[in-house]
Amino acid sequence: MLYTQVTLITVLFFSFSAAAQKSQLIFTDYFNKKTLDSNWIVENAPVKGSSISIQKGKLVLDTENGVTVWYKHKIKGNFEIEYIRTIVMDSGRNDRLSDLNQFWMATDPQQKMFTRKGGFKEYDSLQMYYVGMGGNYNTTTRMRRYNGKGALKITGEFTDSTHLLKPNTPYRIKLSFTNGTSKFFVNDILFFEFTDSNPFTEGWFAIRSTKSRQVIDDVKIWTTSK
Repeated sequence: MLYTQVTLITVLFFSFSAAAQKSQLIFTDYFNKKTLDSNWIVENAPVKGSSISIQKGKLVLDTENGVTVWYKHKIKGNFEIEYIRTIVMDSGRNDRLSDLNQFWMATDPQQKMFTRKGGFKEYDSLQMYYVGMGGNYNTTTRMRRYNGKGALKITGEFTDSTHLLKPNTPYRIKLSFTNGTSKFFVNDILFFEFTDSNPFTEGWFAIRSTKSRQVIDDVKIWTTSK
């Protein structure tokens, strides 16, 4: 009986501790408005046949070129971000199974944030962390650290089918940053964990894609106390 009580107390303690680590929900977006609200900044070059829109309560990036959608508020310290993303393949003009990409802790040493046109190479001058799931026509999934001087260090890479994209499949993406350690989860499976010896401690988060049709929903951002 005493063992059972001690075990129960232990479980409750660790459950309470885990819950306490996710301290404050600071942002949600279910894309219920007809257009993107003032919390997002879009970088892309307008191209005929491309669109960025809200459809049936979801953000749809249907673009021939690169597009980066920034959460406009800088995030400082530890955080978690979750969202659902699907790469649509259904004979659309821009449908291509590739590039479920994201940036976080991004800053510009030259103070030129939010001035780009969505071309991928334009972001080489930022300092930030990046994951490209299903890049290079769905042949690689990589995590990189950008140092702000053009060095894009690969900190993790997969090429097996388990870590690549499947068409029309909703993915629950979770990013976490805790005391210099970044983790990237897909459907609760840890893909990458990287501890930076000289971590970035603040910056912006972005959802990014290029030549594809992607659907995004249920964005949530927490700051964490851990």
